[in-house]
Amino acid sequence: MSCCGSNPGYDELDEVSRLVSARLAAFLRTLRDNGFAVGLREGQDAASLMTAGYARTPSLLRSAFKHLFSARKSDWERFDGLFDAFWLGRRARSRSLTMGSAKAANNPSLKSLPGHQPEPRAGDGAMDQIPSTDGADDNRSGAEGRMEGASRADNLAEVDFRKLADPAQIEEAHAAAARLARAMRTRLTRRDQARRRGYRLDLRRTIHGNISHGGVPIELVRRQRKAKPLRLVMLLDASGSMSMYTAVFLRFIHGVLDEFREAEAFLFHTRLAYVSDAMKEKDAARALDRLSIMAQGAGGGTRIGESLQTFNRWHAARVIHSRTVVMIVSDGYETGDAALLGREMAALGRRCRRIVWLNPMMAWEGYAPEAAGIKAALPHVDLYAPANTLKSLAALETYLAKL
Repeated sequence: MSCCGSNPGYDELDEVSRLVSARLAAFLRTLRDNGFAVGLREGQDAASLMTAGYARTPSLLRSAFKHLFSARKSDWERFDGLFDAFWLGRRARSRSLTMGSAKAANNPSLKSLPGHQPEPRAGDGAMDQIPSTDGADDNRSGAEGRMEGASRADNLAEVDFRKLADPAQIEEAHAAAARLARAMRTRLTRRDQARRRGYRLDLRRTIHGNISHGGVPIELVRRQRKAKPLRLVMLLDASGSMSMYTAVFLRFIHGVLDEFREAEAFLFHTRLAYVSDAMKEKDAARALDRLSIMAQGAGGGTRIGESLQTFNRWHAARVIHSRTVVMIVSDGYETGDAALLGREMAALGRRCRRIVWLNPMMAWEGYAPEAAGIKAALPHVDLYAPANTLKSLAALETYLAKL
């Protein structure tokens, strides 16, 4: 018998692999035919998910593929029907979406900031929440008595970033995001100055300094708070599933870095990139050009855990102090190890003052944090907010001003 003869076991394994690859390729074609933006990177990530064992559980595979391939709200709404029809042989049926958010029901530990009485943190892992404003006024859009003189800026403030299609409107939103960053810096600085105008009596030093006067407090020693400004460290997810929101957040980050005295910015997808120097260009267009050169590989999958591991190991000691707020902008879809993400989030939480997680998709009707990545991250998050509109971004100022 020839030593080079084929092994039946390996032949069967290769045949199964070929069938799975062909089946996945057919599914990707189905998605493209239905208007999904599916590229080579998404296909590679999908193959990795199937080889990692997701294919053994249809519900788990559906959830993973849904987060990977749904770049728009319409994609999110249609995906389940297409998946079931292709993989499970079920007839695709349209599903009606109920109005109202299901986030509170899915996570009762969340608490609200504006409009609700805050509850003190007691170390129970609960986090703050800025309520979603997306769609809150949709039912009133055609109501009688609406003011005709409402400004374009007011209307634009409540439009979800993914719904911006007109180039002029997109540019207006970008400019508004930069102005919002400048306004937040101004208001936070004024509050900080007003808080530092007062002083407190240093009783111990006053008594010690007046011993020669028989203990009579003739010379008062006052203690003044040392000025230590709030530092913002922003980590932006630039993967394919966040592509519809990335441009506006980049302009917001550009405004933050231009105005805040202490701010740093990082971009991540399959790896982490330090982008503060590029984003500090005064010319926003030039800054974005530099960023596009640095962020090679953006638009593909997301490895949040590995990116945070890089940040904690090589950057955290330099950019984080006791008054640092780390702001992560991501949909929380992790194509890597979710357990690693949980460990790195815990390590990050021990270093900084607060962790703010902005998830634009949190405002989508019917959205729930079911992905393994976001589930691993949420126990270590202090504020979980949608930030899908200019209005929701502005609501962050109230939270930051209290820190």
